[in-house]
Amino acid sequence: MDVIGRGFLATNLARIAGKHHDVVAFAAGSSSTVATSSDEFGRETGILHDAIGRCRAEGKMFVYFSTASAAMYGSPDSPGTEDGPVYPGNAYGRHKLAMEALIRASGVAHLVLRLGHLVGPEQPPHQMMPTLVAQVRSGEIEVWRGAHRDLVDVLDVVRLLDAMLTVRVSDEVVNVASGVPVPVEDVVAHLENRLRVPLRKSYRDAFARHDISLAKLTRLAPVVRELGFGPHYYRRVVDRYLSATTGVPLEVLPSAG
Repeated sequence: MDVIGRGFLATNLARIAGKHHDVVAFAAGSSSTVATSSDEFGRETGILHDAIGRCRAEGKMFVYFSTASAAMYGSPDSPGTEDGPVYPGNAYGRHKLAMEALIRASGVAHLVLRLGHLVGPEQPPHQMMPTLVAQVRSGEIEVWRGAHRDLVDVLDVVRLLDAMLTVRVSDEVVNVASGVPVPVEDVVAHLENRLRVPLRKSYRDAFARHDISLAKLTRLAPVVRELGFGPHYYRRVVDRYLSATTGVPLEVLPSAG
């Protein structure tokens, strides 16, 4: 597999780069769900156009990473399904939806993954988990009460992509997330427990919850049943992140309670 990009997701995709030789994976887009820069979106569009043309010419499949965040599914009218209506609530969501449409219209064989909030070592500091960990370690954090996020380990995403490519899933848009919207308050509480730091919290009301359907993912990649997705999955994701970034083995970390 040829991976376009050099960032966090691209680095993890390198784990399966020796497989799927007729696939080009595009991991060069913006990684911020609050991105608004038309220049940044324009650069991604240009690179994407070139990559699609190359795939068509060489008869390869094109893999694109979209979003299953609130930027795509945040509207109360959205059912959180790949085939249902979506009403992107910001520029990032609208850009991702436009790229999906461009890919479909190109006629190239493709697989579009709408991703939850990825977690893993060596993430950019602006992404959710590094930001929360830094704030908790600082001893002070503003918690957005009522906000929810669907966290998914980047290694699980790679495993699910590998499974779908192995059975030649094509011309599909698939949600890849845990399927569980977790209150940010619960994530912060788990980090506080694990890191054992005195933490001063302030709160801002910011209710935001959206559900992500895993029905299609479960049908196309039955291995998802082995990943332990459920209400406590996020704790394991956080623990693995902390173990990888602090060097402390999981068994040495304090109990999650």
